[in-house]
Amino acid sequence: MDRKQFLKACGFGCLAAISGTTILNGCSSSQISREIKESDLLVPISDFIVQKGAKTQFKKYIVIQNDILKAPICVFRFSENDYSAIFMLCTHQGAELQVFGDKLQCPAHGSEFNSRGDLESGPASSALRKFPVSIENNILKISLK
Repeated sequence: MDRKQFLKACGFGCLAAISGTTILNGCSSSQISREIKESDLLVPISDFIVQKGAKTQFKKYIVIQNDILKAPICVFRFSENDYSAIFMLCTHQGAELQVFGDKLQCPAHGSEFNSRGDLESGPASSALRKFPVSIENNILKISLK
C-alpha cells in the first residue's frame, strides 16, 4: 500500500467513525434538567413528544437530572398513563447506569435491569429504586419521598 492509498483509507475510516457517532447520538436521549418542587420532580409530558411533520411520536424514555440528586432518574413511557421512574444507580456497588433501548446496564460489572427496574442479570442482587409517578395537568409528578 502506498502513501496515497494509506491516507485515503485513513480518511474514509475517520469519516465512517464520525458519521457513526453522529447517528448514534441522534438516537440517544439526552439528559434533561427539571425542577424539584417540595418533594416532587416535575416533568412535562411534552418532554416525551417528538413531532415529525404532521405525525406525533413518543420517546420510549427520557433521563432527568437535578443537582440535588446523586444520579439521574430514567422515566420510561409505556402508554399515555403508564410511566416508570427509576433511579439510575446500580444496587451492586452504586455505579451510574446507562440506558440501552429498554434496558439499564451497569458499566462497572454488567448488571442489567429492565424498563421497570427489575433485575435481569447480576452481579447485583436486587431491583432498582423506583419512584411513584402521578399525572396532573400534563405534568408527571415523580415523588422523591
